Amino acid sequence: MQSEKDSDESIVDVCMLLLFGGSSINPGLPNEIVEKCIIGGMLGEKRTIEKFVKERYIWVSRITGGATANAMGYFAQNYVLEKLKKHLPSWDFSLKSIPNISQNAGKTDTQFDIVAKSPKNKYWAIEVSFQVTTNSTIERKSGQAQARQELLHRYGHRIAYVIDGAGNFERSSALQTILNFSDCSASYNDKDIKQLAIAIKKAEI
Repeated sequence: MQSEKDSDESIVDVCMLLLFGGSSINPGLPNEIVEKCIIGGMLGEKRTIEKFVKERYIWVSRITGGATANAMGYFAQNYVLEKLKKHLPSWDFSLKSIPNISQNAGKTDTQFDIVAKSPKNKYWAIEVSFQVTTNSTIERKSGQAQARQELLHRYGHRIAYVIDGAGNFERSSALQTILNFSDCSASYNDKDIKQLAIAIKKAEI
């Protein structure tokens, strides 16, 4: 039977691995440890730690346990949707497209991650991207950003982006393009999502 002392030592070992495992020079170290066990190197840097923990929330949430990268994107989108519904109870979030907003010469309705319809029949398209590792998703959204905003503005509507995750911030050029052609932008945290809802509501006044 394991003694209390042995148990305490094991806990210390686990803590050391979680804090500093990513700093090991062992070439056989699993990528999961190299990428995730790095918080020890952030000690004393409050903002860096807050950002790190915020991004990891989606990994440790019970809802997202075992989810693939694509599924994680879905859960991030759904989380934003539920928060916006709470802050904008009189708005309709049941649609995925907006009247007159189409592509392929009008043959295909443009689909958005979230569509918010106001009581005055104005729309906000909301695109959500949470990427732990870099991929082409943000590049695709960047390439569509200007045309989508111009088309939405033509009909009196607006577009917002909720973007977070280290993978997205590595694509700084694409991220800047999106910000340039966004009516409002937010990161993936409750405070920012609430501010997004406030901005959406104010635009109706």
